[in-house]
Amino acid sequence: MIYQGKNNEFLGLQTVKQGDIILFDTAMNAPLILVWTRDEKTIIDFEGQHYTLPKNTIICLTHFFEVNFLSLESAFVIKFNREFFCVIDHDAEVGCKGILFFGANQLPNFQIPDNELEKFETVWKMFQLEFETKDEMQLEMLQTMLKRFLILCTRIYKSQNQLTEIQLEENNIIREFNYLVEQHFKTKHSVQDYADMLNKSSKTLSNLFGKISDKSPIQIIHERIAIEARRYLTYTDKSVKEIAYDLGFEDIQTFSRFFKKMEKQSPVDFKYSVKGKIDNSSGNMT
Repeated sequence: MIYQGKNNEFLGLQTVKQGDIILFDTAMNAPLILVWTRDEKTIIDFEGQHYTLPKNTIICLTHFFEVNFLSLESAFVIKFNREFFCVIDHDAEVGCKGILFFGANQLPNFQIPDNELEKFETVWKMFQLEFETKDEMQLEMLQTMLKRFLILCTRIYKSQNQLTEIQLEENNIIREFNYLVEQHFKTKHSVQDYADMLNKSSKTLSNLFGKISDKSPIQIIHERIAIEARRYLTYTDKSVKEIAYDLGFEDIQTFSRFFKKMEKQSPVDFKYSVKGKIDNSSGNMT
């Protein structure tokens, strides 16, 4: 099921079966994807690590992620672009920026609790019904269904990750920091860079993270850079020098020291270790 509006709005609903492919459409503006696994277990490869996800897990994806579905027999997929619904511009309505999407260092996912499953299934059915109603209100109704789905996802993710215990202002600072890191990690490497954008001191940020997180702001920045470095080394033919430049390092030596500190091996050794190990199965997501 696909909705395409007059102003490039795109929403797609897909029921995935074994052997189907889930792809990002590179022509779409800032595409986002929600994958709701329906089989007893789903196995994915994310950044070179295999993860087994239980039934009714929802995975939130942006085009920044490289995820291979190694075992996926059944899933519901929601795919939409910025023109259809911008989670950044409408953050006050759904509150998922920096949590479900555009958060640093992680692949956001959660399992739907049994007592919440009926709500998700009801919204999915309503989504399908609205696709069949071709009138002037269809776009608005489909956007409403998507907002309801995103709000349900955000509530459960916050609850399962104990985010509801954080004071609202502190939570918003953390979400904005995660979002900014995701947008600027290639060019801004210091905590002070992000503190300036948030109109906070670096000490305030560090104290806040020390209070509610097991990671410091600089760890989050460094881990995000390291993820991208591993991705370049694994999935591209770029040289170490090119990667260092793309990630904002002044020279290859500084980048190599950084990478070895993060990964316990040099960029060259890492590239050799992953060579030939990428799974090019039909379930590949790019």
